[in-house]
Amino acid sequence: MTAGTAIRAYRNGDIALIRAMSGRLSGRSLYHRFFVGTPHIPVAYLDSLRSVDHRDREVLLALRGDVVAVAEYARDPARPETAELAVLVADAWQRRGLAGPLLDTLGALALSHGITRFTADVLPGNGAARAAILRHRPGSPAVYTLDGTTRYLLETRPRTGSDAHGPFRPADEFVRSA
Repeated sequence: MTAGTAIRAYRNGDIALIRAMSGRLSGRSLYHRFFVGTPHIPVAYLDSLRSVDHRDREVLLALRGDVVAVAEYARDPARPETAELAVLVADAWQRRGLAGPLLDTLGALALSHGITRFTADVLPGNGAARAAILRHRPGSPAVYTLDGTTRYLLETRPRTGSDAHGPFRPADEFVRSA
């Protein structure tokens, strides 16, 4: 991960920081995350952040002064061992090593709450997300859905050994700085 970047849990006062991230996102990045054409992070999404309980829904921020990435999971009530995963990275920070540490940290938190796998829906043109999944969770099975998106199934466990990102901190120490 890029030196000087910190990962921490979302706090109630962070909506303004996430809203400000809109100015650092292209229409393409917004479309790949929210699956609709939008010029900014949708208000409905910002409103939904009020439901972050750090158990069934977790949101992590990668900060370098401003928010440079948001990663989150939301537990599936019908399958409580599964949660939907979503990541949004500011354009200037894409392909700079944020995905692995965010995924490992989010995975450790999910495991501590009984979530053993993530699902991630990826649009057909989102090669960066596909590459990140294959790089950070190789062998993750893909199931194609009717609307053309690909749903990946990913383990929540952090990578270990030679494929890890360096020292990994357990869930109770998830605030990381590099």
